Parts: sequence; C-alpha cells; structure tokens
Amino acid sequence: MERATQFVPRWRAWLMAARPRTLPAAVSPVLVGIALAVADGMLKAVPALAALAGALLIQIGANLANDYYDFVRGTDSEGRKGPVRVAQSGLIPLPQLRLAIAMVFGLAALVGLYLVWVGGWPILVLGLASIASALAYTAGPYPLGYHGLGDLFVFLFFGLGAVGGTYYVQALALTSRVVVAAVPVGALTVAILVVNNLRDIDTDRQGNKRTLAILLGETGSRLEYVLLLGTAYTVPALMWLFGATSAWVLLSWLTLPQSVRLIRAIYSGTDGPRLNMALAGTANLDLVFSLLFALGLLL
Repeated sequence: MERATQFVPRWRAWLMAARPRTLPAAVSPVLVGIALAVADGMLKAVPALAALAGALLIQIGANLANDYYDFVRGTDSEGRKGPVRVAQSGLIPLPQLRLAIAMVFGLAALVGLYLVWVGGWPILVLGLASIASALAYTAGPYPLGYHGLGDLFVFLFFGLGAVGGTYYVQALALTSRVVVAAVPVGALTVAILVVNNLRDIDTDRQGNKRTLAILLGETGSRLEYVLLLGTAYTVPALMWLFGATSAWVLLSWLTLPQSVRLIRAIYSGTDGPRLNMALAGTANLDLVFSLLFALGLLL
C-alpha cells in the first residue's frame, strides 16, 4: 500500500479528495438548465441555486466515494497513472473519509428536501436515483463502474437528469427542447470519464474493474471520445436547423479548436501526464462549451 511520502496540509488533502477539476461536470448542466428556464421566462433563482448546490455536493460525494471504494477494492495501486488518491496514499484515514462521504451526501439530501418541496415527486425520484448511482458507481454488490455501465449512467444523470432537473424545479414541466439540449452536455461529461478510464486502463484491468474502456480497448475508447465530441457539436446545429433555437447556439462551436487539440492529445499516447492534461482539458471544454451554448440559448 502506497503512503504519502511528504507532508501535505490537511486542507489540501481534502481539496485533492474533492477533485475540483471534475466539478465543471456538475456546473455545466445546471448552467444550461438555467439558461433554458430564462429563455422560456421561467427563471426561479432560489431553486436554480439549490440545484447547483445539490449537483456540486453529489459530484464531490461521488469523488470521495470513488477514492474510498477504489482503494478498498484494490483497484488503486502503486502503478496508477493518475493524480494521488487520498485513501491509497494514506493522506486521509479511511474512517474520516467514510464520515465525509456520509456528511456530503447528507447535505445533498437536505438540499434535495427543499427541491422536492418545490418540484414534487419527480424530483424526489431523480434525487434519490442520483445519490444512489453516485454511490453505486464504485460501491455495493454490483458497482456500475466495474461493469462497463459508468458511461451510460454519467450521461443519464449529468446530462438528461441534471439539465432536465434544473429546468423542472423552475418551470415544473419539461419540453422536448430541454431534453435535446441536455444531450451535448451529457456527451461532454462522458468524454471526461472516457479520458479518465483510458488513462487507467492497465491498472483497472489488474484490479478487475471492467470499465467500458477495457471492454472497447484503447482504439474503441478513442473512437468513443471522438463520437462524443462530434455529438456535442452536432446537436446545437440540428437545433438551429430545425428551428428549436437561433443560430446563436453555434457560439459553442468556438471551442472546436480546443476539441481538435484534445483529440490529438489522446491519440498521441497513453502516458499519465499527457492524459491527465487531456482530462483537465476535457473538463474545461465541458464548462466553456456549456457556457457558450447557454449564452446561445439566451440570445
């Protein structure tokens, strides 16, 4: 078992455990959901902010749980290429990490109670399913991430669920445009996971973690990444062509050069530093694309 070899302040260890570079995956769908509500004259600031807080808490809780359970299951080993994990390195004792997981998901549930009061039983179902899937990604008798289902559930909850849920707690209804607008956000969020799993493909295989990257192989995973990015850019164009919104949604295409650089990066090798940069770059792409897409929906 690998242990921390140098002193790291406790606050920094907890920051590392929260994985701030992944948080755009929680922010991006909420931004798009808020923009859709504003465009339809349905903005409600307090539910919108509560949706953002809930999404961030669930993402952080999932990160803490992944750190804990990947270590307990033996997946995080000394040979992993990614950033230091606090459980594996001993930076945070396991009992403290378990307590933090419970506290963060508890806070998410408290925020969820308010959102259920606003949005009713559909939000109750969505909230419970979101927390359950965040935990079930690496925990439980059938962890989703260990059976090639992580990509699907990330798309459902960080795309359709998060965009749709944010819109619903404001408008108390859903439209087909909301569902379609959730697709590019979900696709880019899955792309973040694809890079992560491509980087960890060797250590995950050794730890019996059968991610979709392992099932598809390196070539298939790279193709999945390209298809996900292609989907993200195709949907705004189709929304404009079919009259669902104005041509301003094509502002999101300003991120195309960044996408090209990222595709080149993941095709240039599987060394840890390169893919770590591609991972951070894909998270940044998700956020910037979503900001421009949201702005286009407003304009």
